[in-house]
Amino acid sequence: MLAYTLLILLAGGLQVLAARVKVTWDVGYLNISRDGSTTWRAIGANGQLPIPPVYVTQGDILELTAINHLDKPVSLHAHGLFQRNSAYYDGAGFTTECGIPPGSQFTYIIETRDQSGTYWVHSHYGTEGIDGLRTALVILDQDASLLDEYDEDVLLALEDWGQEPNDNLLERLKTLSLVGMPPNHPSVLINGINANILQPIRFTPGRRYRLRVISMSFTYWFKVRLPGHTMQVIEADGIYSQPSAADGLDLGPGQRYSVIITAQELLEFNYALNVTFYSNFIARMQGLTPRYHQVPIVYRDDAPIKTFPMIEDHEVKW
Repeated sequence: MLAYTLLILLAGGLQVLAARVKVTWDVGYLNISRDGSTTWRAIGANGQLPIPPVYVTQGDILELTAINHLDKPVSLHAHGLFQRNSAYYDGAGFTTECGIPPGSQFTYIIETRDQSGTYWVHSHYGTEGIDGLRTALVILDQDASLLDEYDEDVLLALEDWGQEPNDNLLERLKTLSLVGMPPNHPSVLINGINANILQPIRFTPGRRYRLRVISMSFTYWFKVRLPGHTMQVIEADGIYSQPSAADGLDLGPGQRYSVIITAQELLEFNYALNVTFYSNFIARMQGLTPRYHQVPIVYRDDAPIKTFPMIEDHEVKW
C-alpha cells in the first residue's frame, strides 16, 4: 500500500513539473523568395517563413493549434514521436485523420513524457510541407547528466527549397518518366535562410557544443562535416546512444542527429562546416547536384579559414 501511495505521489509531482506549451499557427499562403532566386506562393504560419522552432521540455504537453486559411485541408505531423494511444494526433492526412478543412482549426495534443531529443513538425498533406509548412521541434532533456555533457545547444535545420509550388512539379511528373532528372533542382536553406548568405556560428575555445542536425528535406540527402573537429554522436532520430566518434553525418529525408563537438583550444584559425546537398537517383549536373555549401565557424573575426586536403567519401567515417 505504501509503495502504491508513493507511486501516486511521484506521478502527481511529475504532473506539477510539466507545463502546457501552447503554440498557434495561422496557416496561410505568402509570396516569398527564400533562396534569393525566385518568388512564389509558399505556405507559412502567422504570416512568416521560416516558422520559428518549437522548444519544450520533456514532460511538457504541447498544444499545437492549426487554423487553416488555405483552400485545401491541412494536417500536422510531429515527426519521430511515438503517439502511443494517441494516433488520432499523428497528423497523417487520410490515414489517421481527414485533415483540417479550410476555414477550420484543430489542436494537436502532443505528450512528451516518454521522449526527448530532436524532432520536427511538418504538414502531412500533399506538398504543403515542402512548400514551407515545417519547422524543428526540440524536446529538451530533464536528465541533468545529459545536460552536463555540453555547454551550448546549436540547431542546424536543413531544407530543400524549390523554384515554384510543388503541386506544379507533381503535375509535370505525372507526364514524365520517374527515372532521371526532375524539371528543376531545389536550393538549400539552413535554419530557414539561403545557404549562401548564412550568419557564422561562433565557437569559444574549449567549449562543448551540441549540434542538432535535422534533415527537413523531402527528396534530397545531406552530408555534414566539420574538418579539424571530431563529432561525438549521442543521438540518432530521438534515440540516445553511447558517444560514438564520426568524421561526418549522412542524412536522408527526415533524419536527425545530435553530435557533441569540442572547440579547438587556440584562436589561430576559423573553420568551415561543409554541407553537401545530393541525390543518388538524380543525374549529376554541375552546380546543381551535388551542391556544396559552407557555414563559417568563427573563433576570431580576423583569423583565416583553415584549409584541409580533399578526401573521398569512402575515406570518411560517417
